[in-house]
Amino acid sequence: MELFTIDTILPIASGALFITQAVYYLGLYNKLYTHSRETAYATDINTQNPPLSVIIVAKDATHELQENLPFILEQDYPEFEVIVIYDRPADDCDNTLKLLEDKYPNLYHTFIPDSARYISHKKLGITMGIKASRHEWLVFTEPDCRPQSNQWLKQMARNFTPATEIVLGYSNYEKVPGWFNKKITFDTLLNSMRYLGMAVSGHPYMGTGRNMAYRKTLYYKQKGFVSHLNLQRGEDDLFINETARAHNTRVEASPESLMRIAMPKYKRIWCEEKISYAATSRLFHGTARYLMGFETCSRFLFYTAIIATITISILLHQWTIAAIAVLLWLARFTMQLIVFRKTAKVFGERKFCALLPLFDFLQPAWNGVFKLQRKFRRKNEFMRK
Repeated sequence: MELFTIDTILPIASGALFITQAVYYLGLYNKLYTHSRETAYATDINTQNPPLSVIIVAKDATHELQENLPFILEQDYPEFEVIVIYDRPADDCDNTLKLLEDKYPNLYHTFIPDSARYISHKKLGITMGIKASRHEWLVFTEPDCRPQSNQWLKQMARNFTPATEIVLGYSNYEKVPGWFNKKITFDTLLNSMRYLGMAVSGHPYMGTGRNMAYRKTLYYKQKGFVSHLNLQRGEDDLFINETARAHNTRVEASPESLMRIAMPKYKRIWCEEKISYAATSRLFHGTARYLMGFETCSRFLFYTAIIATITISILLHQWTIAAIAVLLWLARFTMQLIVFRKTAKVFGERKFCALLPLFDFLQPAWNGVFKLQRKFRRKNEFMRK
């Protein structure tokens, strides 16, 4: 009689994969929630509110600037400037920014020249903004983003300690009705739990330009974006990947620091962002991307093993093993639901109760599609132009 058969290997594999998933959820994904609770009573914070510069690079975003800039310019912060660099000048944008400058003396703007060729306009715009800034601390966001309170800058600035060079914040899409909105808010929440959780754990590996800050001296020390200047993107995730370390990076996870992103006008805009991320994430240094890939792989294998175990156990009338497999799935779902609900509650996100198993199962599939699309794209599509 064989010791290891398919009906014994599958339950063992299911148990091992359940333990793997538990390590990720309790040891990593739960970090963002626990960090937000701990920092609510933190004592190692900066209360000086040093002057800072907010830098925004915009393109085809006149309406977004009209809607969102006042929420940034009216922050409850003692001294700050907002610098808008607009790609491809347009009369309506120039007029909008001039009108806002009449009302807000700390707003400044300029345009990326039409003569700029063979260089990423996003990186050029950021560089122009950094060189024009007057302050050491630089805070970055985008024109389609709106802070959810007038304490956003204060919450980010409380992390500006002498040892800190980078501060990573949380952002997610606005909540509106519709399947697509549910899908992308879930995807963004999960990815935030990943990269912010890793940063809290002392292993930062990326950031997003929608809500982050770093020192001007760090930018110059790194020589800007020179190491990936040939790429169209990477001004946020690759730059942070190269410079972030456990000793110089902090995470701001208070509800007051939340940045809410406007829904994309078209679904393809979000898809292009995901494909671009698939192109830059391949270049991450360190083991973080492999650890995240391993979680996705173990999740897929867990579902496969559970379904196979239940199916074979029913066919063989092994009801006890089938019941154990169901209990393993229920235990993982309960653990996942608790972690997601607690984190979602902090940031005012959906709880995803009924949709959680579905999105959890489909998320590796749609990210796999984006990676596949990236492979079929021409290399020069991701190069500066």
